[in-house]
Amino acid sequence: MQSRIAYLNRFPRAMQAMLGLQQYVNQCGLEYSLLELVKMRASQINGCAYCLDMHSKDARAAGETEQRLYLLDAWREAPFYTARERAALEWTEALTRLGPHGVPDEIYDAVRPHFSEEELVNLSLAIVAINGWNRLSIAFRPEVGSYKPAAPAARAAS
Repeated sequence: MQSRIAYLNRFPRAMQAMLGLQQYVNQCGLEYSLLELVKMRASQINGCAYCLDMHSKDARAAGETEQRLYLLDAWREAPFYTARERAALEWTEALTRLGPHGVPDEIYDAVRPHFSEEELVNLSLAIVAINGWNRLSIAFRPEVGSYKPAAPAARAAS
């Protein structure tokens, strides 16, 4: 697919807004590996090739296993995810596929024991952020495949 608008470089004020949210999410205290699974799952649901490429590379660079990444779309059937990760993935799906009636109480009740109130708000903001990035990337089609993950030390600082 041909790229439409190079929004990442051409519109710094717009990117500053998105990057502000992303920086908060990166430093909110949730586990890096959990956040990468959330980003991957939302990107799978949304069909965002650019973000799937990026976050699969970032997750692998941080030590995530290929098996867990390959089976992420079937996380309910795969035994490789913790209860906390499963709760985060459930919440990710509920917020990404938000229907006319919002998030059902049974999903909230199932997720809530795994996260403090602050963590659940932060997880929700992480989901808001990746859904925003997905929509920008799907709309403007940045080049897929060219992303290179940051070095581990640089990732820890972000």
